[in-house]
Amino acid sequence: MVEVMTAAPARDAARAVSLDEFVDEARRWLDAHAEPRQDSTGHEPWGDGEFSVAVFHSLSTDQERALLDRLRRWTQTKATRGYHAITAPPDEGGLGLPGAFARAFGKLEQSFVTPTSHETHSVTTRLIAPTIRIFGDHQQREQHVADFLAARSLCCQLFSEPGAGSDLATLACRAVRDGDGWIVNGQKVWSSGAQFSQWGQLIARTDPSLPKHRGLTAFVIPMDLPGVEVRPIKQMSGGSSFNEVFFTDVRVPDSMRLGPENEGWKVALTTLGFERDHSEGSGGGRVGGSWRQLLATARAMGVTDRPVLRQELARSYTHHRIEGFVNRRAADLRRAGAQPGPEGSLGKLLWTQGMTQMSDVISQVLGAALVTDTDQWGTYAWGEHVLGAPGYRIAGGSDEVQRNIIGERVLGLPAEPRLDKDLAWNDIPR
Repeated sequence: MVEVMTAAPARDAARAVSLDEFVDEARRWLDAHAEPRQDSTGHEPWGDGEFSVAVFHSLSTDQERALLDRLRRWTQTKATRGYHAITAPPDEGGLGLPGAFARAFGKLEQSFVTPTSHETHSVTTRLIAPTIRIFGDHQQREQHVADFLAARSLCCQLFSEPGAGSDLATLACRAVRDGDGWIVNGQKVWSSGAQFSQWGQLIARTDPSLPKHRGLTAFVIPMDLPGVEVRPIKQMSGGSSFNEVFFTDVRVPDSMRLGPENEGWKVALTTLGFERDHSEGSGGGRVGGSWRQLLATARAMGVTDRPVLRQELARSYTHHRIEGFVNRRAADLRRAGAQPGPEGSLGKLLWTQGMTQMSDVISQVLGAALVTDTDQWGTYAWGEHVLGAPGYRIAGGSDEVQRNIIGERVLGLPAEPRLDKDLAWNDIPR
């Protein structure tokens, strides 16, 4: 028996319920607040409603904002009962329950029609909120964690730069001490959802005389500070989810510093660890599509009787199941209070490999319908997956970086030679 809130988290009383009782109560709540999926066979419903397998959305600014608003409203509706953050403590709006309860709710939620997922929402709720929980001071935790978990405000990552992508530690955006604050100048790039975000987690160089992995400091800053300019980048998939962000003499109070001065690399690694962890279940559509959508498309195209294609579908399903087991292990470690480790790198590799495999299989399933818009529901839309999937081999740390992490931290292989490891950042040739 465990303690679970049976109404809004702010209620005065709680009672002990079993997992079965929790599931029954959650099902009643979902019945009252969401529309059940029409298909009761476990198959993905076909031919009705929204179909999205996009990795990066191909939407206008207004369409993307509307998508985010729908997702935020659903998260805030769940937040009235703590269902948005089941394992988070009550003082953060959650229920403080074990991971089994979160998994059970996620499985239930998949049986209902819920808004499509969006990267900016995930960055806010799954990456930056838990990072602030670990590194923030009391005031920052009070101000941001519950707010971000419920998606009442959105937050973006201000990490990568034109000259610092996979080797993030070479970043050059400077924050210079000025009295009780900092003056920030520089540029960030590939900042997903910056145009929709009220806050940004910034990593800036504060001491260039130290080696590149040191001398970095993290901040959580309002995106409307004077001197911050956001410029959307047009993607080949058609949308503009990514952005360049420019900082010109931006004054940032020291109260917005996240963690100790010159120890921002630890903060960045923690956030990246959460980014590589794809363990959280959700009722919303999975970024890049799901195994169920792949199988439903194959059934709709009438190709599941082809022996070679059946074998490819079986391989995709096997990969999907293995990825789920690895992610569950990572989730259990995370919910036990462990900071993200190399398990996230393995999960991230499996995810990108799975998306590549899905692209190959759906190309065989659809043939010309993948590249020709015939107005047939659930076909041409897969182009957004095929065009976007390669991007995640770079985002959140490239596949090569993930293999290095696994090789060095799990297998104990010798580290790659790093000639600039102990050089001051100022002395690194550019």
